[in-house]
Amino acid sequence: MNDDIKDTVLSAFEASLEAQLRAIRRLRQGQAEQAQARTKKGRSQVDMAYDILRKARTPLHVSEIIDRIQTRFGIAVDRESLVSSLSKKVARQDRFLRPEKNTFSLRPEAR
Repeated sequence: MNDDIKDTVLSAFEASLEAQLRAIRRLRQGQAEQAQARTKKGRSQVDMAYDILRKARTPLHVSEIIDRIQTRFGIAVDRESLVSSLSKKVARQDRFLRPEKNTFSLRPEAR
């Protein structure tokens, strides 16, 4: 019976260590990918547009904003989705203005 308990305890430790080793290997393998995904996923389209407009310091047409997001962040942004999101922010008077059709700028207090 003593050997049965010993075998059970050792099996439990072995299973635990194998699970930990798999987790470490997954982390090591995906560490760079996860870091890159976090920076891309961590920023919304609106936040990226805000950064672009803040750097530009001038109103930009949505096409120019999309081009600059693609260049700076390496992400393809859906035009209709971005326009919709920015238009909602404009309506709520949250960070953005719409001086012309499909052209956006930052509110003075958001700069």
